[in-house]
Amino acid sequence: MYLLGYDIGSSSVKACLVDAQTGKIRASDYFPKSEMNIYAAKPGWAEQDPEIWWENLKSAHQSVMQKSGVSAGDIKAIGISWQMHGLVLVDKKQQILRPSIIWCDSRAVPYGEKAFKAIGEKKCLSHLLNSPGNFTAAKLAWVKENEPQIYAQIDKFMLPGDYIGMKLTGNIVVTEEGLSEGIFWDFKQNTISKDVMDYFGFDTSFAPPIKPVFGIQGTVSAGAALELGLKEGTPVTYRAGDQPNNALSLNVFNPGEIAATAGTSGVVYGVLDEVNYDPFSRVNTFAHVNHTKEQTRLGVLLCINGTGILNSWIRKNVVGEGVNYDAMNALAAKSPVGSKGISIIPFGNGSERMLQNTETNCSFHGINFNTHTRNDLIRAAQEGIVFSFKYGMEVMMEMGMDIRMIRAGNANMFLSPVFREALACVSGATIELYDTDGAAGAAKGAGIGAGIYASNKEAFASLEKLAVVEPETGKAEQYRDAYENWREILIN
Repeated sequence: MYLLGYDIGSSSVKACLVDAQTGKIRASDYFPKSEMNIYAAKPGWAEQDPEIWWENLKSAHQSVMQKSGVSAGDIKAIGISWQMHGLVLVDKKQQILRPSIIWCDSRAVPYGEKAFKAIGEKKCLSHLLNSPGNFTAAKLAWVKENEPQIYAQIDKFMLPGDYIGMKLTGNIVVTEEGLSEGIFWDFKQNTISKDVMDYFGFDTSFAPPIKPVFGIQGTVSAGAALELGLKEGTPVTYRAGDQPNNALSLNVFNPGEIAATAGTSGVVYGVLDEVNYDPFSRVNTFAHVNHTKEQTRLGVLLCINGTGILNSWIRKNVVGEGVNYDAMNALAAKSPVGSKGISIIPFGNGSERMLQNTETNCSFHGINFNTHTRNDLIRAAQEGIVFSFKYGMEVMMEMGMDIRMIRAGNANMFLSPVFREALACVSGATIELYDTDGAAGAAKGAGIGAGIYASNKEAFASLEKLAVVEPETGKAEQYRDAYENWREILIN
């Protein structure tokens, strides 16, 4: 008996097959092997063709099935995770109307800011727990004003994972978690926000039917079964945005628990059991995967757009081709704490919510051509990313979050000893690293949704802890000094 998970990222699409009885990964793969293109016709724009997600999903899926040798009939449930906040639009024939406006696209910022003021800041924060900002609803407003011919053809709006669900089942549905990340959900009224829909003038029929995060959301259609080699009727029983799903994959369900990622973007995500929000909307509050009307479980999300993308930029433009990330991490470790005085402000991937939707771009400070080397630049990039985490975590702590333990998958920038050490030392938190990823989490979420697992405790009983990183007393003060220097540059 097996569970299948898909994780739809902006860099790649991953598929993972999990043995439901042992909880172990039977096979996993991702496509493409080079990063998917993000199209930017204008500065601050970011779009992808949803059909590319589907084509890469098919490639990853076929690879996993071939590697595992598992029969399609042995797959009992499917789960989906996706890059959050994207906008996918289809017509009545379920045809895509335009490329998806994805998470790091900044064009909708003015639309969200106007809505924040017009609806009322206090009302937005108390009902939506966020300002409309640069999220899915504001992106739809941009389409309405700038592409009226496309807007006129809309049958349904979706998040990226809903599109994959549509391709699998032929049905278009959405979850409360998905609506909340798009800033369509009213937490006081427990329904789609009338204020948002009325202010922007959206037709209420654009919103798909709502399904629970866990439970049968549809079954694999005959067409999808033929394309993928799945069994027709296999249930899709879980879907969630990538950050709530990452928390799930790390067994983060309860108040006070913290999860983190450091891929293209960087995220610190903590669970609250009471309705709360940042009055300046620098961090976001969404429905967590186990949030219900009866049980408040909210995810407080700090997202930094300019994270792994800075590390990638350094590799391509400073280090040069032929040097992989492991080698870069080794070079970073040759530079001392504080990178010999270099500070890098890492915000070069669109507007930053943490900075109240400003777009500051990336900047380098303190470089001396006579004394600094590429090792110092590599380390300064990693430290700058860590310091941006710390800056945002201070906002989360103002909301009452006690960050003493951070759980993360052993992937992306958490593979760097410098990054792990710097984050532990500057935050004072212990870091636990686990052998998991978003696709494996989606598979286990599907197991919960299908009733194969009675609880998250049962689903994640086999979760393997790989390492524990404690703050180093001797280095903590050095990192704090470097952080204060970085912070002064940022705020001034």
